[in-house]
Amino acid sequence: MLRVRDAMTRDVVTVGPEESAARAWGLCRERNIRHLPVVEGGRLIGIVSDRDLRDLSPPRDTTDQENTLGWVSIRDMMTPDVFTAHPLDTIDHAARVIYEHKFNCLPVVAEGELAGIITSSDLVRTLVELIGAHGAGSWIEVEVPNEPGTLAGVTDVIRERHVNIAGIFLGPASRAANRAIVLRLETTDPTSVAESLTTAGYVVTSTESTAPSERYLERR
Repeated sequence: MLRVRDAMTRDVVTVGPEESAARAWGLCRERNIRHLPVVEGGRLIGIVSDRDLRDLSPPRDTTDQENTLGWVSIRDMMTPDVFTAHPLDTIDHAARVIYEHKFNCLPVVAEGELAGIITSSDLVRTLVELIGAHGAGSWIEVEVPNEPGTLAGVTDVIRERHVNIAGIFLGPASRAANRAIVLRLETTDPTSVAESLTTAGYVVTSTESTAPSERYLERR
């Protein structure tokens, strides 16, 4: 089971509460980051985002443009009551908190001290890796009765075609008591698998071949 510790960023850039907003803004631009945990005595006391800093900065070409961020301290503008995650929390728990509260990140705290940060980008990266979307492959969607043992029957057909399964997703049951099974296959040609499933009596609703994202491969 994947935990937050498996996806979080451990090398976290932080700021102190007495540092200036100008210093925080410089870190955001220099490191290309969007959130800065505020740490005092090794403990998390707040968080500040690049949006907070942009909202604080006056319009360009105004008299106070260069000075405003210099005299505002992080303590005066940070968000103090921060939702956090624990390194042993499950990935789905962190994703649910981020989704339900419309956050972009969660600081990760263990024994009162900051251990890392998990962002929406970290969760998307984890999803891509889980479903094997970083490599070439294909998707196949099968509509099946919502009955015990149906998934095993589908995977048995695919096994007989000697095709590896990279990921499986189950859709909710429909009003007709059917549900969709979506499979990520390690083949760029799902035709023979689709034909075998159809012959076995399953309804194949769609197939699609995909190639790895060039931008993802560059980051790897």
